[in-house]
Amino acid sequence: MEQQGYITYEQELAASVEVQQPHFLHRSVIKNANLAPHFVNYTLNELATTLHVKFADLARTGLLVSTTLDLPLENKILKIAQGHIAELAKAHHMSNAAVTMIDFHNGDIRVLLGNIDPNNPRTGAFDVASQGFRQPGSSFKPFIYATAFAQGVSPGMPVEDGPLTISMCCGLPAYSPRNYDQRYHGLISYRHALQNSFNIPAVKLLVKTGVDSALHTAQVMGIKDYVGTPNYTMVLGTLGVHLLDETSAFGVFANGGVRVPPHAVASVMDSQGHLVYRFTSNGTRVISKQTAFMITDVLSDNNERTFEFGKCSALLLYSGTTTQCYQGNPGTIRPAAAKTGTSQDFRDNWTVGYTSDYVMGVWAGNNDNSPMVNVTGVDGAAPIWHDSLLLAEQSQPISSFQDPGGLVKKTVSYPGITTTDWYLK
Repeated sequence: MEQQGYITYEQELAASVEVQQPHFLHRSVIKNANLAPHFVNYTLNELATTLHVKFADLARTGLLVSTTLDLPLENKILKIAQGHIAELAKAHHMSNAAVTMIDFHNGDIRVLLGNIDPNNPRTGAFDVASQGFRQPGSSFKPFIYATAFAQGVSPGMPVEDGPLTISMCCGLPAYSPRNYDQRYHGLISYRHALQNSFNIPAVKLLVKTGVDSALHTAQVMGIKDYVGTPNYTMVLGTLGVHLLDETSAFGVFANGGVRVPPHAVASVMDSQGHLVYRFTSNGTRVISKQTAFMITDVLSDNNERTFEFGKCSALLLYSGTTTQCYQGNPGTIRPAAAKTGTSQDFRDNWTVGYTSDYVMGVWAGNNDNSPMVNVTGVDGAAPIWHDSLLLAEQSQPISSFQDPGGLVKKTVSYPGITTTDWYLK
């Protein structure tokens, strides 16, 4: 390619040196795909699509592929997930988990763990993270809130959390959502509603924004595929989606509204060391900086979620133990935004969240989609998310989320409630 003028001599030389690095995917790695089978399979599919090569022919091409995988980190996260599932398996009928982690700045998939027993000859081949459709529960709510914030709603505006019945079309029965705790909470702010995952305010917000608008927001942010019928129940996570897609979509919040597609292939060389392909993307703005920041500011507000989750849940990224945290010594706290989800009958536990460096998604449940026993996202998925993201962040400096401008913080008195929060200028 250097001879044809596509790359410079210096680029070719640098590429020839890079091919010696351990993140390169050679044919020997394909033959020994048990190193990271789900990531390897995802990479091969991405290669086949990107290079317009048949999947079956890839092993004969002699290509040298540089990937985005952090294999040592993935192996450590696998042990974290295995340990946590082992603790909950008997009491809660929970057998599996999946984890994805993306550098949202450039779309690099750093971890793609499709299940916790990847080399099991009976069940290990199925990659829940990128192939499985699972109901995300309340972790889907931020897409509806983002749609509303873009339309001028503020996190500080009030909403009545009370009885609600919605007429449905097409002969369907009326829909009356209930909160998880089976209670009503009166006049509250949207911030309080989202952080405590109350369902009724979220459904009211979806009625305000419209199903089509909210679904469009989710799709442009990265929810590429789904199963189910979009309607007012989707705010409670009734559409089946891929964990990898939702993780990538949350990365848009972290990246100030810019989407960079997730990818496993960094670059490709032919058998002679000539560069064939290199991933490049500056990303595409799909929501505003202000909308992204307001969602981040709410999802990182630990004080606001203590009503339902307590002050030391696994959603707070602290380095100490839970006991130490409740004693007032949480250790180092890293700013992080996160949302849990629990599907009906406890079939799926989710936690998706991010720092200023990475976005990570965790699913926990059973391969056969059978119900678990009395376990929610904050207990089933969040501990894996917490410990894994802390591990990934251990060499990174602590960084806070930054106000992008274009917002003003106001104290506003509404009938029955006064709040101080962000509003669009």
